[in-house]
Amino acid sequence: MAQADLAPPFPPLLRWLLMLLPFALWGTAMAAMKPLLEGGDPLLVASLRLLPAALVLLLVARLLGRSLRVDPGDIPALLAFAFVDATLFQGLLAKGLAQTGAGLGSVLIDSQPLLVALLARALFGEAINPVGWLGLLVGLLGIVCLGLPPELLRQWWLQGPAVQGLHPWSHGEAWMLGAATAMAVGTVLCRYATRRSDPVAVTAWHMLLGGVPLLLAVALGPLLAPGASAAAVLDALRPAWSSLDWALMAYASLFGSALAYGLFFSFASRGDLTGFTALTFLTPVFALLCGFLLLEERLAPLQWLGAALALVSVLLINRRGQLWQPAVAGASGGVGGPGAGGPAAPEGGVASSPAHETEAG
Repeated sequence: MAQADLAPPFPPLLRWLLMLLPFALWGTAMAAMKPLLEGGDPLLVASLRLLPAALVLLLVARLLGRSLRVDPGDIPALLAFAFVDATLFQGLLAKGLAQTGAGLGSVLIDSQPLLVALLARALFGEAINPVGWLGLLVGLLGIVCLGLPPELLRQWWLQGPAVQGLHPWSHGEAWMLGAATAMAVGTVLCRYATRRSDPVAVTAWHMLLGGVPLLLAVALGPLLAPGASAAAVLDALRPAWSSLDWALMAYASLFGSALAYGLFFSFASRGDLTGFTALTFLTPVFALLCGFLLLEERLAPLQWLGAALALVSVLLINRRGQLWQPAVAGASGGVGGPGAGGPAAPEGGVASSPAHETEAG
């Protein structure tokens, strides 16, 4: 089945809202996961975020009449996709989140659009052009302003990382950098895994296949330790969480994984990959807006600046074609079309013709 048949046509406004929704959900899901790591193993949290979400997504795909079958030619890419984007990414993310603050951790994990742009340029021939590169750099600066403490930014060059008792670089940041790399590679692998298969089904299977090794690792840990017992395994698989903690886990799994990843990889499987993943820069913006609207948290001037820079970066990246070659871009419009600055590669990494680029997300 061709990928063009898998995505129903949406009105432009609804399409934009659906494209933004995964990043809004991720901005709150990381905050929901943080307290869970105090009473549960990071790998357990990662597996519980994936496995229930996979089952729900498979059920939803079936109810929507989508095929759950994966084309045999896509299976090798699916296995690589599951290992890199589910097992590695979620495991590294949970480990990093347990050892780092949300600020610098979010800066590192949200830096992956730059890695995706480099991979998309090398593998799919997506043109970025100087305006696109400027947008990527502006986006990185924006998430730095959003995530790093002002004291650290003011004194970084004078005193190094240790400023007023702040020690931002630790093993947690290394886990986060690894997670960002894994997600960037996984986003590219998604295209190869969905060449002839339904993106929603592939997303569900990759979460299921990637979550099982994480759960097995949690169970095998106590078994390999001295004095192993079945009780120790049960304790590892039964975290000391309250009802509120389980509700947070359900939110991170059902909304932060099932819904968010189902939408994300549906859009990422076709169209302008660089322009779509640039929306990742908005993830910390949504997190801050939630705190501002729901918790009445006040935003510092530096955070307002970071939010503005993130919005400017998304505009620059998604309109890089029009801004760099206005005469050529005037013939077409829409996010991810030819104006996005380069050909998309929806079919297994082969650059498509300009006529197909109008589908880009």
